[in-house]
Amino acid sequence: MKRITCALVIIVLMVIPFCVAEDTTFDLVKLADAKGRQTNATLIFSDANKTVVVRVADHDVVIIPYDQVDKFSYEYTKKHRIGTGAIVMVASLGAGAIVMLTKSKSHWLDIHYREKDVAKTVTLRMSKKEYTNILEAAKIHTGKEVEMLGNANAKAKK
Repeated sequence: MKRITCALVIIVLMVIPFCVAEDTTFDLVKLADAKGRQTNATLIFSDANKTVVVRVADHDVVIIPYDQVDKFSYEYTKKHRIGTGAIVMVASLGAGAIVMLTKSKSHWLDIHYREKDVAKTVTLRMSKKEYTNILEAAKIHTGKEVEMLGNANAKAKK
C-alpha cells in the first residue's frame, strides 16, 4: 500500500509542471510611442490567458489575444553616436571624436494585430541581451513566424 501511494505521489508531482501554463516575461523592453519617446515596459507571453501583454509600471497598456496577432516583424537599426560623442567631447576632444565614429544598434519588434477589425501596431525596442529570446518566444507561444525586415535580412544571411 505504501509503495502504491508513493508511486502515485511521484507521478502527480511529475505531471503537475506540465499541466500548468507558463508565462514568459521580458523586462528589458521599451515601449515606443508615436512621438518617438520610449518608456520602460515589460513584455509578457501568457499561455494561461493566450495573450501578449505589454505592461508599463504595473499597468497593462496593451493586451493582445494570440488569435488577433497578424504578424511579428523584427528590424535593427544602426546610427552614429553623435549626441553622446558631443557630450564626451567636452571632457576629451579625442575620445569624443572616437565615440562619434562608433555606431549603436537598436533592435525593434513590431506586433501587428487586429482590434475590432482595425489594424494596429505596437512597437517595442528590445535589449541586445534579450532580443533573440523574445523572437524565439514569439514563435513558440503564438505559432507565428517573425518577419525579418531591412538590415535583419542581411544579418540573418551571414
